[in-house]
Amino acid sequence: METIQVVLDAKLSKAADVAAKRQKMNRSALIRQALEEHLKRLRELELEEQDRRGYMSRPHREEEFRIWEDAAAWPEH
Repeated sequence: METIQVVLDAKLSKAADVAAKRQKMNRSALIRQALEEHLKRLRELELEEQDRRGYMSRPHREEEFRIWEDAAAWPEH
């Protein structure tokens, strides 16, 4: 592990200490966990944006899905 210095204002520092105590971990572990979760969420958003751009660059045509709609339709009796 690498040691870094992070500057927090007093309110955020106190909130981190309270949250860490509730989670039975130290402040460093809490910050590591929060950063890992944040980076994971950023990656998910990035992938979602790539998907969105891909779908926007090639919009689907109505006939592409008609076969699936027909397969999912209830039989007429």
